[in-house]
Amino acid sequence: MMNEARIGVGLSAVALASAGYRYSLDYAKTRLQGRPASNKNPEAKPVAIIEHSDVRRMLLQQKAYVEGGLALCLYCARLVDEELANSDAQTRADAHLLLDILTPIAKAWPSEFCLEANKLAIQVLGGYGYTRDYPVERLYRDNRLNPIHEGTNGIQGLDLLGRKVMMQNGAALKLLLGRIQASIASAKASGDAALNEYAEALAKAVDAATRTTMTLGATAAQGKLDLFLANAHLYLEMMGHTVIAWLWLQQAELATQALPGASAADQDYYQGKRWACRYFIRHELPKALRQSELLMSLDDTALNLPIAAL
Repeated sequence: MMNEARIGVGLSAVALASAGYRYSLDYAKTRLQGRPASNKNPEAKPVAIIEHSDVRRMLLQQKAYVEGGLALCLYCARLVDEELANSDAQTRADAHLLLDILTPIAKAWPSEFCLEANKLAIQVLGGYGYTRDYPVERLYRDNRLNPIHEGTNGIQGLDLLGRKVMMQNGAALKLLLGRIQASIASAKASGDAALNEYAEALAKAVDAATRTTMTLGATAAQGKLDLFLANAHLYLEMMGHTVIAWLWLQQAELATQALPGASAADQDYYQGKRWACRYFIRHELPKALRQSELLMSLDDTALNLPIAAL
C-alpha cells in the first residue's frame, strides 16, 4: 500500500508540473516582448518570448523534469502490476526488488524537481506568474505539499540509503544498475552518435554511483552510522538523476527508432524527446558526478555543525 501511495505522490507532483509547463509554454508562444539580441533595429516588432533562448531553456528544463518524472512513475506502476500479476515467479521477485529501491526515488525526485518545474513556469510568465490572475502560482502552492507528505524527502533519502540499497547485500541496487547497463549497451549498439554520447555519460554516472555506494557501505560497516547517513538526501538526488537519465536514454532511443517514416506531427514529438534527453544528459546528469564526489569525501558539515552556530 505504501509503495503505491508514494508513487501516487510522485505522480501528483508530475501532474501539477505538467499543467504549469503546458500553461507557460502556451503563454511563451503568445506573449510578445523584446527582440533577438542580433536585431539592432529599434523599430522592429517585438517577438514572442519563446524566441528568446533563456525562455526556451526554462521550458526545456520543465519538459525534462516533467516527462522524466512521468516515465519513472509509469515504470513503477508497471512494476506494481508485474509484482501482483505476472505468471513468472522470477519476474515477480525482480519487480518487488526494483519497487523497493525505486519507490523512495519515485516519491521524492518528482516532488522535488517537478516543484522546481512549477517555479520555472512562474518565471516564464515574469511578474504575471506571481499573481492570482494566472494559475501557475496556485500550481506551485499545491505542489509544495508533495515533498512533505507520505514521508518527507529527507526520510526517503534515509530509507533509500539506510535500508533499500544495503538490503540483501545490495541485491536491489545490482538489479537496477544491471538494467541501466543493458540500456547503455543497447544505445551504444544503435550506431547513433548522439545516443552513444548519452550512453557514455550515463555509464560514468553508474560507475560513480557504484563507487559511492561502496564507500558509504564501508563507512557503515565500520560502525560510523551517523556519518554514513549524514548526506542521505544528497545520495537520493544522485541516484534520482541517474535513474531519470536512464529513462531519458530509453525514450531517446525509442524516438530515434520511430523517426523514419513518422508523420510531421509525430516527428516533432520524437525530436522533442531527443532534445529533452540531450538537455538532461548534458545539463542535469553532471550534477550527479559532483554529488558523488561530495558523498565519497564523507563530508561531515551538517553532522558536526554546532547547533549554537545556527
